[in-house]
Amino acid sequence: MQANAIIFHKHGAPSVLKWESAEVPRPGPKDALIRHTAVGLNMSDVYTRKGIYGVTQLPSGIGYEAAAVGRNVGNVKPGDRVAYTGGGTYGGGHLVGAYSEMRVRPAEGLTKLPRWMDERTAAACLSKGRTVQYLFNRTHKLKKGDVILFHSAAGGVGSIASQWAKAVGATMIGTVGSAAKARLAKRLGCRHVIELGKQDLLDEVMRITKGQGVDVVYDSLGKDYWEPSIACVKRLGLFANFGMSSGKPPDFNLIDVGRDKSIYFTRTTSANYMHLDADRQASARQLFRMIRSGAVDINIGQTFALKDAAKAHRALESRQTTGSTVLIP
Repeated sequence: MQANAIIFHKHGAPSVLKWESAEVPRPGPKDALIRHTAVGLNMSDVYTRKGIYGVTQLPSGIGYEAAAVGRNVGNVKPGDRVAYTGGGTYGGGHLVGAYSEMRVRPAEGLTKLPRWMDERTAAACLSKGRTVQYLFNRTHKLKKGDVILFHSAAGGVGSIASQWAKAVGATMIGTVGSAAKARLAKRLGCRHVIELGKQDLLDEVMRITKGQGVDVVYDSLGKDYWEPSIACVKRLGLFANFGMSSGKPPDFNLIDVGRDKSIYFTRTTSANYMHLDADRQASARQLFRMIRSGAVDINIGQTFALKDAAKAHRALESRQTTGSTVLIP
């Protein structure tokens, strides 16, 4: 069976993403054949395209998140609306990813959508929302009164985090790259917003916290603002890196960094937090409850045709996007 998909034959700039025909393998007894109706765009896709996240076989497909309608599925009924996050399956020499019209995936990893949720919202929120869920519940149990610094507060993950933190009663200091994004982050629930490039990160955080620093820094930037972000953590606080949109973080001496405040460090990945299907399903249920309650509203800032994935990547990397981006097959 043939289906159109985004394929890349080498790592590099967005221009390596090509709209091609790919072979979709026959599903096995525990697999689902699914037709995509909406595809989520994530920074992990950029890392894959650039070769930061290793791909063992080229040419390859791309994409980790989508909403779909299932056919011939094992423990999910034909016609069920489902969403998923995670890697791909081989077909015709290609690792077919979520950037495709149709693909095969293990049925176990699929999450059934509640009747009230449309598929574009699901594609926009599942990966990003699960990330916020584990950051705020397992990496650090966020609670009322906590003060946190969260980078890219108007982005896909940040826009969910802004609302989630407000619902919990935590004080979120968010960073953004423009005045327009600062206004959006404020509307979403950030108590304080710092415009990077115009305001000094460390000075502003210390002013806001009266010199104490924050309980947790949630860092998705990596290279840029690495040292001042670490300096923003209070004594015995936590520095949690979960992305590197500005590049790989620099090497650092843990003894030197820890001497003054003995802060904790972690590098989180969804692959570890969502390793078991029970964890994936529990995380999705909590996310869906937050959305259904009205505490979190999923902001789809822009959509692109799936065949124009290269344009979407350019927009994401140049920080022209807000909220979540959805690709439409």
